[in-house]
Amino acid sequence: MNYPHINTYFTLQGEGKYVGNPSVFLRLAGCNVGCVWCDIKESWPAENFPLKSTQELVKEVNQYETNMVVITGGEPAMYDLTELCSALKEHGKIIHIETSGAYELKGNFDWITLSPKKFKAPVPSILSRTDELKVIVFNSSDFEWAEKYAEMLQPNTELYLQAEWDKKEEMFPLILDYIEKNPQWKLSVQTHKYLGIE
Repeated sequence: MNYPHINTYFTLQGEGKYVGNPSVFLRLAGCNVGCVWCDIKESWPAENFPLKSTQELVKEVNQYETNMVVITGGEPAMYDLTELCSALKEHGKIIHIETSGAYELKGNFDWITLSPKKFKAPVPSILSRTDELKVIVFNSSDFEWAEKYAEMLQPNTELYLQAEWDKKEEMFPLILDYIEKNPQWKLSVQTHKYLGIE
């Protein structure tokens, strides 16, 4: 398999349950979900990026010591990741994926972060596989949106609310107030942006 590849890099996971964990991010190009606040819109046209083989990607990942690999995008679930996951597993990697859920997931993942978007609804099959729900709060109506998806997930799914970065000053107080009344939710903060790392 060949995949349109943006970059592979070491960083700390900045969001959700695994915040602070050393990770290798493997970013694939291509997305048609169309989030207006997307901070990497240059990733949308897959044809703008080189295709790399599974073997090439595994070699890049193996440059780093950490075993946690986060496959992200773009929308990585646009692709059949079965071969890539299998190859990474052969090297002892723990595989996370960050997805909008708009496509059927194909691959063996250890942790699935679902961040559903109003522009392209998640496919039903992902709901039973989700480990972590991360809802971006862009306006006050997003709390109702978050609850809609939380109700569809397994009872032990981790639930996170995350302010859209450019509206964080406005949204953080609303999120904190909401979590006070609904403590099953947790706050996800984009700590990598505060730290000035990718």
